[in-house]
Amino acid sequence: MHETDMTKALIVTIQDWWDAQPERPTIEKVHLVVGAFTCVEPASLQFAFDVQTQGTFLDGSQLVIKDIPLVAHCHTCRRDYRPEYGSQYACPTCNSPMEDIRSGRELKIDRLECVAV
Repeated sequence: MHETDMTKALIVTIQDWWDAQPERPTIEKVHLVVGAFTCVEPASLQFAFDVQTQGTFLDGSQLVIKDIPLVAHCHTCRRDYRPEYGSQYACPTCNSPMEDIRSGRELKIDRLECVAV
């Protein structure tokens, strides 16, 4: 379950930012962008976040995950398509292999919602 390690890294990243703030705000929400092609399971990430933030500066904060679909572009057909994750990644029209991923690999902190103390 790599979501546990990802959550640890997420907490460290946010803590580094939080520690650098002159007045440490209360973080109410952590917004993440998670692409379908990252192999991150949002429910597992949510569970790991809830468990690992207990008793920390993030205790009580909410993790908000925005799912980004896998979208590929076929240069032969010149069109975008949504490959089925885990099955067929080739273009459904011409069967060309998936070469150009337009979205679905994102994994980042989008923003934090904070309240000044």
